[in-house]
Amino acid sequence: MFGSALPGSPARAAAAITAGAIPTASSNNNDGSMTFRIATWNINSVRLRLKLLERLIATAAPDIICLQETKTEDQYFPHEAIDALGYPHRFVSGMKGYNGVAILSRLPFKQTTTRDCVERSDCRYGFVTIAGGIELHNCYVPAGGDIPDPKANEKFAHKLAFLEELAAWWADRRKSRTRAVLVGDFNVAPLETDVWSHTQLLKVVSHTPVEVKLLKDVMASHDWTDAVRHFIDPNEQLYTWWSYRATDWAKSDRGRRLDHVWVTPALKRTLRSASVLRDARGWQGPSDHVPVIVDLEI
Repeated sequence: MFGSALPGSPARAAAAITAGAIPTASSNNNDGSMTFRIATWNINSVRLRLKLLERLIATAAPDIICLQETKTEDQYFPHEAIDALGYPHRFVSGMKGYNGVAILSRLPFKQTTTRDCVERSDCRYGFVTIAGGIELHNCYVPAGGDIPDPKANEKFAHKLAFLEELAAWWADRRKSRTRAVLVGDFNVAPLETDVWSHTQLLKVVSHTPVEVKLLKDVMASHDWTDAVRHFIDPNEQLYTWWSYRATDWAKSDRGRRLDHVWVTPALKRTLRSASVLRDARGWQGPSDHVPVIVDLEI
């Protein structure tokens, strides 16, 4: 793990963004506040898609990038390359070939923490404390396999247990003044408009009633606000993931919104914009997920 020691009602944002539509972030305001940008992305191998990470930075200029499925042990994480991209403060927790989370930041950390979930040390959760005493939590919820039956599928049972434990953990930590952001690939599409077909996906892992209910329990555990749906109408179809199996992902558009950014009540008023970088799914050698971007003013 590496930490800092290493060298009103805002206007709605568009659901899909392009480079020209992204405003500048990381600015100090006249009133002493600061606007900064967080991006979260299941990159599906940071070493394999380092060039795409560079493209994200050139496109959106996030101040903090939270990655999931980094798929590399910490000693092989591309630290020098990330330094060169302008992110000297890093938290990484990874393993060979699977899972892994990382937080890359232009802003210094005050604290870094890893957390084992469901009694497994499988590199799915970590958090840091940044400016303003804000806790930034990066979470990769298990995908859950293909069969939505915890008795027949251990992976699905693990996913349900993970979500149950996460809700209980946040309920125990609940305080009205907590300033926290929870981001990541939650592997659940909670709304009917978060999937291409609500009816056809009711028995498909990621949109089953039991998963949706458990994710709602996590949200209720600290009265979280879904930062993306705070700006983008919940009645609007919105996705962050498209299967590799699709011959033409854009034409079929059979997506799901699996990637999320949530904030506690104490930070709700700091939200300034949210967007999904849909175009990234069409980049050369893409991840099956795309970045989600949120701006806050603190």
